[in-house]
Amino acid sequence: MIARYTRPAMGKIWSDENKYRSWLTVEAAASQALAKFGLVPQDAADTIRDKGNFTVARIDEIEAEVRHDVIAFTTTVAEHINNPEHSRWLHYGLTSTDVVDTAQALQLKEASAIIHTGIVGLLDVLKRRAVEFKHTPIIGRTHGVHAEPSTFGLKLLLWYAEVQRNLVRFDTAAEDLRVGKLSGAVGTFGHLKPEHEEAICAGLGLKPVAIATQVVQRDLHAAYVATLAVLASTLDKIATEVRHLQRTEVREAEEFFSEKQKGSSAMPHKRNPIVSEQISGLARVVRANAQTAFENVALWHERDISHSSAERVILPDSTILIDYLLAKTTNLIDKLLVYPARMLKNLESTGGLIFSGQLLLDLAESGMSREDAYRLVQGHAMNSWKNDLVFRDEVAKVPEITARLSPEKLARAFDYNRQLANVDAIFARVLGA
Repeated sequence: MIARYTRPAMGKIWSDENKYRSWLTVEAAASQALAKFGLVPQDAADTIRDKGNFTVARIDEIEAEVRHDVIAFTTTVAEHINNPEHSRWLHYGLTSTDVVDTAQALQLKEASAIIHTGIVGLLDVLKRRAVEFKHTPIIGRTHGVHAEPSTFGLKLLLWYAEVQRNLVRFDTAAEDLRVGKLSGAVGTFGHLKPEHEEAICAGLGLKPVAIATQVVQRDLHAAYVATLAVLASTLDKIATEVRHLQRTEVREAEEFFSEKQKGSSAMPHKRNPIVSEQISGLARVVRANAQTAFENVALWHERDISHSSAERVILPDSTILIDYLLAKTTNLIDKLLVYPARMLKNLESTGGLIFSGQLLLDLAESGMSREDAYRLVQGHAMNSWKNDLVFRDEVAKVPEITARLSPEKLARAFDYNRQLANVDAIFARVLGA
């Protein structure tokens, strides 16, 4: 992932330095645990812990020759230990993936903590702004066409509820991946025992995976990346709505536009939704990465490495992007410019056509058959639309309607507050009393 989209804390997790540091953490934890079982001399375990070290440059130099990153790593660590009697106990009883998969769990645990914090931060902003615009009327649109009144607060509340679901899904997927694996070349504990694995994992703050081959099974990783893809889709959904609301013809809300910001090299008037478009674009990358994660589930027999190269791309990139997208979306909503007057103007722009459904119900309640009421209301609605008439005024001239609905009842049919009477109840459902 290019630096443009990488925030420092998340980028550090996926650096080569931190990857190898995580490998060394696993090696040291394994030596200490095995020393307690009497399998590794305690002084050797202590030396591995205290003197084990590396440089990325030296690992790269050795890997260029041996073409095996874990061997290059253990060779480098042994050089730093500089004591053959102690370094021979490094990596005792382990296979490469015991270290790589377990260390990757440590990296994902770090990354997940940052993402969790980002989701919670977005929830806080969505909740605050939903309450702020709880009763701000806006036209609801279906198929992009004016439907019935809603509130801008309900739009934000809907996003809040969806992000809440994303948080639950994400925490579950992250917890499922908080597992270590030290069961050997085909997962049979050919050289160590399950209790050894349990002790090593406990020292690392991980759970031992119940069963593995040479690798932790990749359905867990697929579920994790898929959850990130769903989260990215929610952020895309929010951004897409902002893009629609910012259209010149709508102009109900727009991204914050700083004093020195420029919208176009050719057109000085432009204020483009560039942040929202960036969110939508990068969300596509995360969704695409989920497909690769699905492909990684099927491996040959007890293991091949077709998943490995792909994961070196999709795991850092997906977590880095989600971290970036959460920050962008949180800032987008926090600073979103909202125009209630324009919302109300748009709501009233059709001359009351949006209340056709309420008028239909009121006529049916008055005793008119639904079929007759529908034909009557639709006929005048289509005529008002076609001839750019004020629907509210037109129906007030229709004897079949005025004979059944008094001026007060007719006015009530066109009162948006009537249709928004349950907004508080919806908020209570989502946020609690």
